[in-house]
Amino acid sequence: MNKETDDWDVLLAAGIAGDSAAYRRFLYLVTPVIRGIVRSRGTALGEAVCEDIVQEVLLAVHLKRHTWKQDSPVRPWVYAIARYKVVDGFRSRGQRVHVPIESVAESLPAAEAADPTVAWDMEKMIGKLDGRSADIVRRIGLNGESIAETGEALLMSEGAVRVALHRALKRLAALRERFVE
Repeated sequence: MNKETDDWDVLLAAGIAGDSAAYRRFLYLVTPVIRGIVRSRGTALGEAVCEDIVQEVLLAVHLKRHTWKQDSPVRPWVYAIARYKVVDGFRSRGQRVHVPIESVAESLPAAEAADPTVAWDMEKMIGKLDGRSADIVRRIGLNGESIAETGEALLMSEGAVRVALHRALKRLAALRERFVE
């Protein structure tokens, strides 16, 4: 295996010129390299799909060998075909990657716990409002009641509840600005 017989450029040029032994040697030498590129870039596709892509790359190299410019190195040309075929492999398979949760469960972040001081801070700020405004903010903002439910409980029209809520929130924003600075 001297440098001359293992040079991809020389072998492909000879293969294009009609030397079938040189072309066979070229394919023999590029196949493991293509397989490595496809497996490293298409890890999530699985081994069987990667092998299909290797075959697609070899077929593309064979069908498009006449497009290779003999004054350019063949490696970047082959590498580009392999990269594009891997991308096509992801596209044609819906871009979904199935990874068993067991294999990554230990690296997932823990669920975020609620900040225990938030509720106390909100109640402290709401407590600075007048009674009715504070009740409206608690019912709608904290308890999730609707405008209609709040109006019915406080004997107010929906429009009056909306106006009171807007004014209460405006006062809370002003209080927040004063305490945060």
